[in-house]
Amino acid sequence: MTLPRLSLSALVVPLALLAPLGSAAAQDRGSVNPKPLPPLANPNDPSTPAKALFGRVTGPTGGQPQSFGSYAKGCFAGGEALAMDGSNWQVMRPSRNRMWGVPHLVNFIERLASQAPRAGWPGLLVGDMSQPRGGPMLTGHASHQLGLDVDVWLTPMPGHRLSRAEREETSATNVVRSDRLDIDPDIWTPQHTALIRMTARQPEVARIFVNPAIKRALCREAGGERGWLNKVRPMYGHNYHYHIRLACPGGEAACDDQAPPPPGDGCGAELDYWFSPAIINPPKPKTPPRPRPPMTLAGLPDACRAVLHAR
Repeated sequence: MTLPRLSLSALVVPLALLAPLGSAAAQDRGSVNPKPLPPLANPNDPSTPAKALFGRVTGPTGGQPQSFGSYAKGCFAGGEALAMDGSNWQVMRPSRNRMWGVPHLVNFIERLASQAPRAGWPGLLVGDMSQPRGGPMLTGHASHQLGLDVDVWLTPMPGHRLSRAEREETSATNVVRSDRLDIDPDIWTPQHTALIRMTARQPEVARIFVNPAIKRALCREAGGERGWLNKVRPMYGHNYHYHIRLACPGGEAACDDQAPPPPGDGCGAELDYWFSPAIINPPKPKTPPRPRPPMTLAGLPDACRAVLHAR
């Protein structure tokens, strides 16, 4: 890949850069008037966290779309922003500037949104995708770095266009029961199951991450045709949204796919593990673990340096 070079000094100009938003979960509020991030004192220092560099880039590169590396250690060129509004979608938390992906993802979201009413779902509230060039984020996700991940809220799109304040401040819906052992029957609907089933059946989808309680409900409600459940993987934290991960587009040798999920529907002992006492209520460690040092630019694929610097 050959990309035009831009000095790192250009990355420290705050412009419309976004302040950190806590854990950046779906239920966390955004900001109608985000404050700019302060410039980095020495962005060329090799010890500068990669998230501090990629988190300050406000726009995409030009050129051919391409993803480099893995979902939790990568970046992408030629990104595209999902439009704030479509016939069947609305972008949430725009202050985060995470409505970016490779065109393959943007096209997928638009197509999925157009199909959602067939599942009885009025439209998608789209949460975090990626930063304009991917890479590690200042807050929240460890993945979402290749422009191939998107979070879709488990809240149906309302029948009106949300205001900027509503997009930033409306809370996502927690569909999991307070004891975390199952879904909340007062909130969960057959349409939730139908939407996730429809999504999992899309050939581009590699994985869907949901809270284990949601996986339990899907296993119970799936019916006779259960092949789609293989893609739906349990992961704590996904009780307000479901996380869609696309496979690397064909022909992109620099994009690293995950290994396929294990065979089967994942509804037996594999799922029971997530509800074992040691997992659902883990004991506090006697000695707090040391935090991992943040990833630097050297920890990403070599191509990500060019992506970061590109005009």
